[in-house]
Amino acid sequence: MHMQRLAKQFLTTQEQQRITECVQQAERKTSGEIVPMVVSSSHSYPLADIIGGCFIAFPSSLLAAHLTGPYFWVGPDNMWIFLSFLIIFYPLAHLLVRRTSWLKQRFLLPQRVNQEVETAATAAFFTEQLYRTKAHNGVLLYISVFERRVCVLGDKGISDKIPQQSWQEIVQLVTNGIRQKRQTDAICDAIVRIGEILKDHFPAEADDKNELHNLIIR
Repeated sequence: MHMQRLAKQFLTTQEQQRITECVQQAERKTSGEIVPMVVSSSHSYPLADIIGGCFIAFPSSLLAAHLTGPYFWVGPDNMWIFLSFLIIFYPLAHLLVRRTSWLKQRFLLPQRVNQEVETAATAAFFTEQLYRTKAHNGVLLYISVFERRVCVLGDKGISDKIPQQSWQEIVQLVTNGIRQKRQTDAICDAIVRIGEILKDHFPAEADDKNELHNLIIR
């Protein structure tokens, strides 16, 4: 499966509607804004394509050279035969890894993944304008499907009252749900929990308005 399609296939239309309604219900109890955002991936990870391409192409070229070398009267270990196959196999292997999400995942560097997801989540917080709420109390629940990573980011009004460590429970809740293929239930449970945390510090107000999207799919 191409990783650019992952977000749209992560939730059905009915599941998206359920999450939207869950956000609306949670926001009735708080002036805070909860924005779940699902993206296909946070980065293209070109290094994984290179590593994966080499990992597949090198042994394939060695095997092909060993099997076909005798037919060219040069022996099974001829370097030129190996390089010829490598020139053919590497672009194909590189393309295969780049276009196959489950295969590409095998060649990701965990530290790089964490860094890219956190960077993308921070960028999304600003591009989706969560910082523009009246009370600076927007919360982004960022889910990157390809990497199976989750980030929770709160605006300044929230970070002044709620430490970032408080969101780790939410991250674990959604991450476990994705692994168990019950992502919709996990996202809804996370939204309810975020709403409970917010209402203690940002109770609902009579003139409260919905300032942000209830669900973003990218």
